[in-house]
Amino acid sequence: MWHQVEEMGADLLAISADHPEGIHLIGYSQGGLLSRAILERYPEHNVHTFISLSSPQFGQYGTKFLHLFFPDLTCHTAYELFYSYVGQHTSVGNYWNDPHHQELFFKYSQFLPYVNNQFLSNSSESYKSGFTKLKKLILVGGPDDGVITPWQSSQFGYYDEKEEVYDMRQNPLYKNDSFGLRTLDEAGKVTLLSFSGMDHFDWHINISFIDQHIVPLLD
Repeated sequence: MWHQVEEMGADLLAISADHPEGIHLIGYSQGGLLSRAILERYPEHNVHTFISLSSPQFGQYGTKFLHLFFPDLTCHTAYELFYSYVGQHTSVGNYWNDPHHQELFFKYSQFLPYVNNQFLSNSSESYKSGFTKLKKLILVGGPDDGVITPWQSSQFGYYDEKEEVYDMRQNPLYKNDSFGLRTLDEAGKVTLLSFSGMDHFDWHINISFIDQHIVPLLD
């Protein structure tokens, strides 16, 4: 994931330079999490509106979409692969967030805990400044997505150790404002949009949905 962040971050900065008036950024699925990491990694960006479209912002704990590549993978055993040196060379391994194996998550994960500022580093303050620089953060998801698991991860909710879902404002990282989510929310800059009847693979290609719900957000 970090390799993708570096490559696409360079593209974003080039586009920003061509449009000093400010730009919009839309990230779909894994691309939404990559986009957030880019905003944090490159605080000199000039993104005004960031739309995260059904993205695993707080991680993934579901294997439906992985069965194409790992047919025998289950949620309860996936950590054996993803929380390893080899597993961290897969993109999903970088944001696999197993609520039952948090010690291994923090030991092995090379991406998500850093983007969430769960590990303090010399970059922690710049990550937070890059994220809070946004004028609008729009988090889009829905209960019929079928891939992002839990679907509330698209809005910074997640599972606790009992696999009960907590929402964004119950998230400990929201409460301690580790990467600036609470700062944006308290400034009135966060919008949560939930839609039923939307499959994961429809969000970015359903023209009527985009025209009706996404385009009006771009001013």
